[in-house]
Amino acid sequence: MARAGTIRQTAGPPVDYYEISQRQFLQQVLPAGLPATTVWGYGALSSDSKQGVLLHHAPCPTIEAEHGRPVRVKWVNELVDSQGRYLPHLFTVDPTLHWANPPGGTSGRDSRPVFRKTPGPYTGPVPMVVHLHGAVGVGDESDGYPEAWFLPAATDLPSGYAAKGTWYDFFAGKANAGYGATWGAGFSVFQYPNPDRASTKWFHDHALGMTRVNVYAGGAGFYVIRGGPDGDAAVRDSRTQTTAVLPGPAPSKADGFPTTKSYYEIPIVIQDRAFNTDGSLFYPDSRVFFDGIVRQYIPKGTFSPFWNPEFFGNTLMVNGRTWPYLDVEQRRYRFRFLNGCQSRFLILDFQKIPGVKVTVIGNEGGFLALPVDLTADHANRLLMALAERADVIVDFTDVPAGKHVLRNVGPDEPFGGGEPSLPGEPGDFEVADQQTTGLVMEFRVGPVKSADLSTPGRFLQLPAVAALPAEQRARKVALVELADVGADAAGAPVEGPIEGALGVVHDGLAMEHEWMHPVTENPGVGDTEVWEIHNTTADAHPIHLHQVAFEVVERQPLLLAAGEVVQPMEAVGAATPPEAWESGVKDTVTAYPGQVTRLRAHFERPGQFVWHCHILEHEDNEMMRPFRIGPVQPGQPG
Repeated sequence: MARAGTIRQTAGPPVDYYEISQRQFLQQVLPAGLPATTVWGYGALSSDSKQGVLLHHAPCPTIEAEHGRPVRVKWVNELVDSQGRYLPHLFTVDPTLHWANPPGGTSGRDSRPVFRKTPGPYTGPVPMVVHLHGAVGVGDESDGYPEAWFLPAATDLPSGYAAKGTWYDFFAGKANAGYGATWGAGFSVFQYPNPDRASTKWFHDHALGMTRVNVYAGGAGFYVIRGGPDGDAAVRDSRTQTTAVLPGPAPSKADGFPTTKSYYEIPIVIQDRAFNTDGSLFYPDSRVFFDGIVRQYIPKGTFSPFWNPEFFGNTLMVNGRTWPYLDVEQRRYRFRFLNGCQSRFLILDFQKIPGVKVTVIGNEGGFLALPVDLTADHANRLLMALAERADVIVDFTDVPAGKHVLRNVGPDEPFGGGEPSLPGEPGDFEVADQQTTGLVMEFRVGPVKSADLSTPGRFLQLPAVAALPAEQRARKVALVELADVGADAAGAPVEGPIEGALGVVHDGLAMEHEWMHPVTENPGVGDTEVWEIHNTTADAHPIHLHQVAFEVVERQPLLLAAGEVVQPMEAVGAATPPEAWESGVKDTVTAYPGQVTRLRAHFERPGQFVWHCHILEHEDNEMMRPFRIGPVQPGQPG
């Protein structure tokens, strides 16, 4: 991403400054010869050098950050046309959820509106607010709180609409007092101090009740932190105890664009999408798409008319292109994978690539405690939940020249754990369609152009991961799904989910809470807690805590009867340790159905944050809760 400049502080390190907007534009997502697709994407508004490229794309160019050197971003909502008039959403926005609700004005924003009859979709200006996923040490004003959204500074904002969310003004005051930034119509200014371990982050929209459709439209990008005591220079070669050499280089703004330079470190985001015949993106515009329920819709019943409980696209998209290929040499590459799907768990499968060797060296929190030999110990397969990242060395040295496909053997439906069913491998679920969503990308392998000086994965000695302090308390929380019975077009009864929810466990019972309810998770500043996540639902959920990097401690079965969690809940049987690629620290963890998942987190920065399921359709309909570190802040919204 092109930088707008550098801010010199009287005290403290220089600050890298960016001005980034979100726009609507056409992009060639489908293969050449097919129509272009209207998408949203972020991009730089200005550059401090001739090498900086002003490019809006979905996903957008990567922000490269240095450990300990702050990054300040002016995030601008430019979802307007050439005349400055607001652009409506590309997809159907359900106004019956608890959502940003600009039409409610300042008194009714960020609420679940009450209707006398089932409403049509919202077609007004689009709220946005950006969350840097995985950032540690960020002030709450810069975290992308769902109620800190803002509309574009359009010329035709409807009278009476709220132009900003409930928390926007409070956070604007904190930003001005904390780092001298001024917010205004159509933008906010966030600052990221980057004390994190060297790691792969990503940023995306987080507007209340609209994240699923805003992210589906295309707004996302990588944010890579380099250097520091846990950076690449801290990795050793176990043969010589000298600094190891990791595959590189990665793309850089100094390279210019386009370039003929060869890259051996590449970020790869995998997303699922569906398309209409004219090349436009398809996203469901009715609950009927999910399970056929046509009534009763709010307010006559409990079902939202447009929200779908999950969405699985019928194509996979890599870095903004469907089923692309990458020319690679017979040498080692470093891929930073991200599962950026809506509801889909991925199982990356390298088995069909002969001679390949795959080593996982990092996750979303940076380097693992030890490298994981995926080839020798895990059948060359890697499970990736929604929003998880994996830092992977893929060695093509012994791969025959030619075309080889990276596959996905995760399911085309909600994931509940277990193993894939494949020819000769009986398992627990049917895998994705191996002609469509089972195909991730193609590697076109050719001869090496120059000597590969990188260190083989098996000889990498990763920097030690400091253990978190001992916990002061254990906190029991719950994942819950609420369901009801509706009817299909023929009048037949259909049971289906009406929302997911998070909650607490009291006397062994799961008690759900919604977004509007008071904070129940309130660790003190400097506290360390173990969160025991009790999953009472039938599906696995990727649980993301903002602000912290946590340790996955263990998982333990809950007592079941007829496949259902018995309440009061009781953990039974032996606990299992985390997967090898879950070592170190993380920001997202898979909570399996019928299990309690335990994580340990240290809460250092005071403020108002959120935790939620990262299945975006769940997050948007009550499977998200605020949590607060420390006391209530003077002047904060009620």
